[in-house]
Amino acid sequence: QLVESGGGLVQAGDSLRLSCAASGHAYISMFAMGWFRQAIGKEREFVAAISWGGYSATYADSVKGRFTISRDNEKNTIYLQMNSLKPEDTAVYSCAAGENVEDVSTSPNYWGQGTQVTVSS
Repeated sequence: QLVESGGGLVQAGDSLRLSCAASGHAYISMFAMGWFRQAIGKEREFVAAISWGGYSATYADSVKGRFTISRDNEKNTIYLQMNSLKPEDTAVYSCAAGENVEDVSTSPNYWGQGTQVTVSS
């Protein structure tokens, strides 16, 4: 089970760090991990993904240079550091797991429930 945390209400230009922890017998070290987001009335979109060892990462153009994905396999947790937030970043952010970066970016095997991020102007 994947559980996200760290969402909240912030102002434009602020920063937030989201966390996604695996619980039970799940070990994220076995998977590539990613973040997605879905705004009201829009389809879910890919945000970022990171390889199982953390050696490679990929980002959506809309967040490149502002967001950073990272992972701590010993803590069984991944993170999404979000800087210079914009109102258009407002969405429910969900973490996901997959076999590799390409798979987790397009068709993840596992999903978290999501955490709300709201950015006011």
